Amino acid sequence: MIQPNNSSTMSSYLQIRPAEPQDIPAILGLIRELAEFEKAPHLVTNNEAQLLEDGFGTQPAYKSIVAEVDGVIVAFALSYIRYSTWRGRMVYLEDLYVQPEFRSKGLGRALMEAKQDYCKSLNIKYMILQVLDWNTPAIRFYESFQGQFDPEWINVLIEVK
Repeated sequence: MIQPNNSSTMSSYLQIRPAEPQDIPAILGLIRELAEFEKAPHLVTNNEAQLLEDGFGTQPAYKSIVAEVDGVIVAFALSYIRYSTWRGRMVYLEDLYVQPEFRSKGLGRALMEAKQDYCKSLNIKYMILQVLDWNTPAIRFYESFQGQFDPEWINVLIEVK
């Protein structure tokens, strides 16, 4: 365990670790908090059973890590492998969320560094993600990792019916 930044205001211990099946309720709670923050709670249709199957079933679709403070999950990062015809395998960082009271204490940075270590362990050279254009703190955070922002590409979501 490591002591997070700002230890004068938080004398707790931080542990970053791979998510486990029993973490699914906490992760879903954080997903719902993130959706509230992004003003889209109505778009969350995922549930515990689906997250469990998709993350820990016979063909896992994602890898998640969690940040615990004093044994309570307060942040997570969820990613999966995607493929670029131009660059090969990449890790797509679907979500990184830290509860508001734990922000600016090093948890987000610890999660990002753990995801970068995961990329390196797979010999993957790129991580890709999306950030909302109004989320200035997140933009600054990703800039601190030398993130390259691409204004040319437009996101497209197609519902399969």
